[in-house]
Amino acid sequence: MRDRMTAAATELTYDAPAANWLEALPLGNGRIGAMWFGGTRQDRIALNDETCWSGSPATTRRLATPIGEVGAAALERVRAAVAAGDVRLAEELAHGFHSGHSQAYLPLGDLLLDFPGAGEVTQYRRRLDLDSAVARAEYEVDGAVVWQEVYVSAPAQALILRLGASRPISVALGLTSQLRATTEAVGDDGLALLATCPSSVAPPHGRADEPVQYSDGEDRGMTAAVVLRVRTDGAVVATDEALAVTDATEVFVVLSTATGYAGPHVAPRRTAAECREAADAYVRAAFQHRAVLRDEHVADYQGLFRRSVLTLPSTTDLTTDRRLVEAGDDPGLAALIYNFGRYLMISSSRPGGLPTNLQGIWNEHLQPPWSSNYTVNINTEMNYWPAETTSLSECHEPLLRYVGDLAVAGRRTATDLYGVRGWTAHHNADAWCWTAPVDGNPKWSNWPMAGVWLCRHLWDHYAFTGDREYLRDVWPILRGAAEFCLDWLIELPDGTLGTAPSTSPENEFLAADGEPASVTTSATMDLSLIADLFDRCTRAAADLGLADPLTDELTGARKRIPEPRIGGRGQLQEWLEDLPEAEPLHRHTSHLIGLHPGDQITPDGTPELAAAAARTLELRGDKSTGWSLAWRISLWARLRDGAAAHRLVRELLTPAGDSGTDYVGDGSGLYPNLFCAHPPFQIDGNFGATAGIAEMLLQSHTGELEIFPALPSAWPEGAITGLRARGGIGVDLSWSAAGATAVLTADRDTTVSLRHRDRREEVSLAAGSPYTWTIAG
Repeated sequence: MRDRMTAAATELTYDAPAANWLEALPLGNGRIGAMWFGGTRQDRIALNDETCWSGSPATTRRLATPIGEVGAAALERVRAAVAAGDVRLAEELAHGFHSGHSQAYLPLGDLLLDFPGAGEVTQYRRRLDLDSAVARAEYEVDGAVVWQEVYVSAPAQALILRLGASRPISVALGLTSQLRATTEAVGDDGLALLATCPSSVAPPHGRADEPVQYSDGEDRGMTAAVVLRVRTDGAVVATDEALAVTDATEVFVVLSTATGYAGPHVAPRRTAAECREAADAYVRAAFQHRAVLRDEHVADYQGLFRRSVLTLPSTTDLTTDRRLVEAGDDPGLAALIYNFGRYLMISSSRPGGLPTNLQGIWNEHLQPPWSSNYTVNINTEMNYWPAETTSLSECHEPLLRYVGDLAVAGRRTATDLYGVRGWTAHHNADAWCWTAPVDGNPKWSNWPMAGVWLCRHLWDHYAFTGDREYLRDVWPILRGAAEFCLDWLIELPDGTLGTAPSTSPENEFLAADGEPASVTTSATMDLSLIADLFDRCTRAAADLGLADPLTDELTGARKRIPEPRIGGRGQLQEWLEDLPEAEPLHRHTSHLIGLHPGDQITPDGTPELAAAAARTLELRGDKSTGWSLAWRISLWARLRDGAAAHRLVRELLTPAGDSGTDYVGDGSGLYPNLFCAHPPFQIDGNFGATAGIAEMLLQSHTGELEIFPALPSAWPEGAITGLRARGGIGVDLSWSAAGATAVLTADRDTTVSLRHRDRREEVSLAAGSPYTWTIAG
């Protein structure tokens, strides 16, 4: 039983090759992403490199030119229109702050395999083992047993493909790309693809006349390369078009990538030939220790993955795609999606790299949905919600470092657009640290709070690790975001502080003319974020022993920021006034940020606001996009409603519909490869689901360490290792009808208040010494 439960929680299985990209299996090492189809006559491995983006710093400078008047005087004109109640004029004036668009994350290329003369295939099985991050397919064809094994190694910085057969086979390997690219032989055993990226790619929703542009000027796109080499017991013929392998029972392929990207503020200068040499250096180095490549990969990956694994009862033998359709309430499927989210984070976010984008590091479209960029009004933040709580703090590093880069660009934006101090970012960002409002609807464009929200991640890393040197390093970033907020706040007629212009991403209210509008005063999300930042900054200054005069300003301003209001339907108001919603079932729940990921609203500390948050969730309903369902899991968990949280988990664990080649499904849920549907595919729902399940089992945001705050009755038994609590405490949990245990291990000597329902106990923990807390059945 235990083995079956473990397999059900850590394996994706299929009985056919992938028919399209959303049935392919994702592999990655943080930098290189691959989608493996597992084909038998033809096979495809779609390739990405996390640094392969359109554009350059010069492109950003060109496109970030505002289309209207900006500066302090222009901002005051918008505020005057808002104060006068002229929402249409306010929106018109706000549009002047817009500029162009951020850049797109690109597909680098495809490795194509052709097996000439392959006959009828039987006994096919395709599998991704989350415990080892190795994918494998086995099948019989023409009486021969054939297998493929694929993984992407972080230590080797390379993709490894092994093919084997019980009798000699032939295979041709080729490289292709949607970018401007050529291929060439590399010696007598290799093949290279040399590519040039576009200077600009517009988002598909913008309907640009020329969405994909190439330039030879200052704003030219970066170069990139893919290199592969082969070792085999057969014969190899290399041409500039392909590698032909014949009479082989084993084929060992090593592939790597490189681009010209040198950082967000530096023009990429590396030539395609230099990229080829860099990629080939990884390949040649990998072959020098070929015998231990797999062991090194597995050891490196398991060092992260095995920290936290969830198992729940399951006896299914169904393949993964059939589980989504037929398994019903299969607790093991919830465990699988938790473990899969951690697998995706390890595979797409490693120290030193870029943060995960809307699709992690996996994208096959030259003009991807929403540019596959960083949408920082929820989606990028959600990508990293599981990082600290599920023992993947190292994987948080790319985002934490990126926030510092974003702050550099955001200072110019704050000064040039608004004439204020500090730094700001809006709802889109990219590899070049775009921080300006994009040209579009004010309901998403005119939202300057992204930097404020992202600073919460800086604090959370400190709260979980207790690393004061890190906090000292990021203090200037926190301080700069707080300076912006101090200058952005205005005094309202009642003496409180508020924000204008203000929007609540990406929702609208009905204005006096009966039409949707978005620009107003003091959206609840604005004030919640600013209050949270001011609290964190004053706490950080105290922990660091800083005598900073800014903290006095923050303390005074914080006292004048009002709490959220409760509306006429018992709901938490989204705006300062109880305005009618243009879309009552809207996917965003921005005004609940104080409940999660914030901590200003709690059932014990602010029971009336918590009840209003619950009422808001009831009014919004359970049907929504994938990432929105994932957020609502955490929101219900913070309200200690395990039944409601589980209901949302079940809603997410359903098939997304037709997974055709254009990404579009019939609704939210999961595609056959367990990628989450917005629709189309966005990876934030996967990460958000993992974070939500962790919140159901352990919470530490109130100062107490609460065990099973939202454990549903549908999970009567189970076990999870490696959850993390604030203060540097690891927690292993196991439970059944007979009772439960929590094993706590602290990084340093500390005292913690434990809670389970109405039971509370304060215990002292010695660094590195496990402490077991028993809960009766």
